[in-house]
Amino acid sequence: MTKIKIQESTARVVASKLLEIGAIKLNYKTPFTWSSGWKSPVYCDNRLSLSYPNIRTFIKDRLVQAIRENFSQVECIAGVATAGIPQGALVAEALNLPFVYVRPKPKEHGMGNLIEGEIKKDQKVVLVEDLISTGGSSLKAAQAMRDARFEVVGMVAIFTYGFEQSEKNFADEDVALVCLSDFSHLLQEAIEKKYLDENELIYVKSWRLDPANWK
Repeated sequence: MTKIKIQESTARVVASKLLEIGAIKLNYKTPFTWSSGWKSPVYCDNRLSLSYPNIRTFIKDRLVQAIRENFSQVECIAGVATAGIPQGALVAEALNLPFVYVRPKPKEHGMGNLIEGEIKKDQKVVLVEDLISTGGSSLKAAQAMRDARFEVVGMVAIFTYGFEQSEKNFADEDVALVCLSDFSHLLQEAIEKKYLDENELIYVKSWRLDPANWK
């Protein structure tokens, strides 16, 4: 059973706004290189949305809506470092809830914290991410919250590439994820707004089938 849900009411408009400001870039002729070494015709940097007050507010409001509709029992918001921290703080402020954030590894000095902020065992927490690829780092953060005895009720994110591997990973770890937009809705907007033509669309769609070996 899938653990990933797309907010259909926001999917195309969020994709459109991210394309509009260049937070999502498409270039199949000169592919981008990810940190994993994968070549990709798509590059997503949702942190750019923080520089646009209207879009920043729109995304914050839609994340808040997603949490209220899907995880109404939430008692704390956790941002996933680094890009999920500002989004999570904005969401926590809007919901008037406590905020913590999760580092990718424990701090190397001071208290050596992995989670920054007050830890309350059994507190119901929702994690906030900006982008989901395979879900590895996001689920590592969720496990860190569980290890600290938080109750992880779910996760929200701005965008997911929709890889089959991420579906499997979230199901295996039993973490419910709600995303504002995804790759499929992005392509619908890209065609409508003429970022891609039909031939380019076919080529870009082929990437998601086997991103590790796409040329």
